[in-house]
Amino acid sequence: MKILGAVELWHARFHYQQDTVFNASTYLAFLHRLASHYRRSGAILIQDNASYHKDAEVWSWFKSNRHWLEVHPLPPYSPEFNPTERVWQYTRKNGTHNRYFASQSELVSTLTRVFGDMQSYPELIRPSLLPFC
Repeated sequence: MKILGAVELWHARFHYQQDTVFNASTYLAFLHRLASHYRRSGAILIQDNASYHKDAEVWSWFKSNRHWLEVHPLPPYSPEFNPTERVWQYTRKNGTHNRYFASQSELVSTLTRVFGDMQSYPELIRPSLLPFC
């Protein structure tokens, strides 16, 4: 399973996109979806050091959107500074830990449920995000 995710700290909103690969094209598609939510209000994006985050096409998109988006990379190998890692921990704890999935569709169904719960009830993940606020 390939899941791109972002979390808005102040409102504990979780955005995600399931894909088949992680690359510049799928990341740009995800960024376009985020833009539809934050273009008017502005955003600060803090991202890890995945190779597709450093792609020239991605940075060109960042440059053309800098009027509403500020981008900062995390230091290398520092998942403890990445709030989205807390969302993945919550997902494992509440959906996938110690569970056998007979099929990929069963896994997708579980993840959709857990992600949907986080989106509908942000208070579920807010305690995990407090250290970052």
